[in-house]
Amino acid sequence: MSSSQKVRASHILIKHEGSRRKSSWKDPEGRRISSTTRGQAVAQLKTIRDDILSGKSRFEDIASQFSDCSSAKRGGDLGPFGRGQMQKPFEDATYGLKVGEISDIVDTDSGVHIIMRTG
Repeated sequence: MSSSQKVRASHILIKHEGSRRKSSWKDPEGRRISSTTRGQAVAQLKTIRDDILSGKSRFEDIASQFSDCSSAKRGGDLGPFGRGQMQKPFEDATYGLKVGEISDIVDTDSGVHIIMRTG
């Protein structure tokens, strides 16, 4: 497999009441997630994204603290992946970024994400 076929990314996931699985490492019972609307999740993520882009916060630090994905333990790092391994909107967004770029809000069945392409 050529290197151009795989990408590497980190992400920050905020789950909400519409998420496929309403639990996370921070919220095992899913209480907070079940009471979070998609709008609230997007608003939180927009603030986080602005803080990262302005240099106020580091992506890895915020992912470790706030992401509802178990990848939070690795600063949001998902490692390398190829086409067909992630949900389509996530894959499309990642492949559309240049290394070091951060996506706008991306919606998947898991929740809302911002993605930083790292490789």
